[in-house]
Amino acid sequence: MRLFAFGGLHIFLLVSLTLPGQTVRFETNVGNIDVALLPNDAPKTVANFLAYLHANAYANSFIHRSVPQFIFQGGGYQWSDTNGPVPITQNAPVVNEFKVSNTRGTLAMAKLGSDPNSATSQWYFNEVDNSSNLDNTNGGFTVFGRVANDASLAVMDQIASEPTYDASGTFGPDFSNLPLVNYNGTFSSQSLVLITAILVVPGIASNAIVAPGDYGGASTAAAGSYLEIYGTNLAGTKRPWGASDFSNGNAPTTLDKVSVTVNGTPAYVSFVSPAQVNVEVPAGVPAGGTVPVILTYNGRPSAPIDFAIKAEGGAMLAPTSFKVNGKQFVGAYHVNGAPVTNGQIPGFPAAPAFPGETVQLYGLGFGPVKSGAAIAGKIATGQTTLSTPVQFLFGDSQQPGTVLYQGLAPGFVGLYQFNVTVPPNAASGDLALQVSQGGNNLPQTLYISVK
Repeated sequence: MRLFAFGGLHIFLLVSLTLPGQTVRFETNVGNIDVALLPNDAPKTVANFLAYLHANAYANSFIHRSVPQFIFQGGGYQWSDTNGPVPITQNAPVVNEFKVSNTRGTLAMAKLGSDPNSATSQWYFNEVDNSSNLDNTNGGFTVFGRVANDASLAVMDQIASEPTYDASGTFGPDFSNLPLVNYNGTFSSQSLVLITAILVVPGIASNAIVAPGDYGGASTAAAGSYLEIYGTNLAGTKRPWGASDFSNGNAPTTLDKVSVTVNGTPAYVSFVSPAQVNVEVPAGVPAGGTVPVILTYNGRPSAPIDFAIKAEGGAMLAPTSFKVNGKQFVGAYHVNGAPVTNGQIPGFPAAPAFPGETVQLYGLGFGPVKSGAAIAGKIATGQTTLSTPVQFLFGDSQQPGTVLYQGLAPGFVGLYQFNVTVPPNAASGDLALQVSQGGNNLPQTLYISVK
């Protein structure tokens, strides 16, 4: 059984990104707030916060202070229906690590007014830009996280808008600005802005869902194509799918407790790792706009990230390692499996195609085939024919190559194969290769070596 990637076909490129720290989710009775932590800017502060989190110190805590158009604060007290506010047991203070400004939507540490190195368990959200104040007070207040998305920012604003009450006479001086929800004059714990838990969840980096890098890395894709998803805490293992993950030729929608939905439809998970997950877009996803992508690991979903799906999204295999002197060469192969190269690609001897030779090329996202075979989630068997033909034009004169086969690659999932004969009178050199489907040119600028 041949799955999606093997041998010399480098289907996916695991790129090196500067990823944010872990994403944590503040689960409240008003809504959830996802925050991307900033360990590169405040490593000791992040470690301090995570120590409280992993000890469940923030479970069943509440927002005990809110100042409109300024901040709201928590992390100081858990709620007990018997005893009321119960102070969270504090660890040793953490050294101040002020670096990032206290702008709107940031999460920072509260501390004593007389000691810059006195922060323990308490934190606050900046409702507005407080940099002119908090950046210049008491050594600067340490920002260690940033609200991760617009939906979370809206929940932050909702909490900030809740009315406050002076409960200092009942609970003590820390509660003179206590925010309450749906308060009708009779207090109950449900009136508090409760934090049921703060959890580490999968966090997808901004603009970090892309088509495979070795296929152009576009910001859009079509049904049946693949996506690379980058972030943090996406999985607990690192591996591609294998033969044992398939059932009767059907690809898995869950791999090592990782699943992904595209517009609510399960995608096919082909690779998992803590920082990258690759999936095939399922068939039937609506085209022409953006749809939500949600990754779930170990039962915890990420925030939805919108991604653009288009009806036609053909892309040719063109490994990034095949880019030489500003020219991106297509991933073309001789019948013996050796790549077509000009001798300038590191690790490969010169082996250009010759006029009249038939070479094999591969692609993603070229749409349905005439037999009606599945274009997603199924190992292809036998030969098929694309419903919308693809044309290959060689050189500046745009001589058409003869396409002997264009359909799903047998033994693979979602991969298309093209057997193309180089024009008999093609010129020698690095020739431009224009690929089009249904009269529409692919956006990739490609070359192929001929001699």
